[in-house]
Amino acid sequence: MRSVTYSMNVSLDGYIVGPDGRFDWTEPDPEVFRFWIDEIREVGVHLMGRRLYETMLYWETADQDPSFDDAMREWAELWNPLPKVVFSTTLSAVRGSARLASGGVAEEIERLRAEPGEGDIAIGGATLAAEAAAAGLIDEYRAVVYPVLVGGGIPFFPRSERRVDLELVETRAFGSGVIHLRHRVVR
Repeated sequence: MRSVTYSMNVSLDGYIVGPDGRFDWTEPDPEVFRFWIDEIREVGVHLMGRRLYETMLYWETADQDPSFDDAMREWAELWNPLPKVVFSTTLSAVRGSARLASGGVAEEIERLRAEPGEGDIAIGGATLAAEAAAAGLIDEYRAVVYPVLVGGGIPFFPRSERRVDLELVETRAFGSGVIHLRHRVVR
């Protein structure tokens, strides 16, 4: 069965976006960007909400930018054809390899798990991840922790009363002080 993973950049105090709505502190250095390129290779389908979808639309035409380096082109070549499912109540259409979700998060994940396919079912976005977590559908949490305190904003982890035991699977420290933490949910 395909694993459901939740991966995002996060501040040391636990936020994916600061109180001002900015996430410019997540600008990756070349080593961290290479890590994300390697991570996306393991993804078979990416689930996201409207805000993340609109942010990532940049990559649909960014590869035409003459200032792109080889790593940015490689990311775009992997990201653009990747199947994406967008959860939104305000969008009426999406572009490229994306489609609008026809049901809720739990129904979509169960449908994707039942289909033949390779690669992880990746979730991007805290709101969507909170829904999947509440339904007990996340198999792995992957946090790329930046050495910054932003003081508030959108938390990486859903705020719930439910305990979730985790097993550390992998850590990786980057020269910039960024740390990747990968935890599997203990069932």
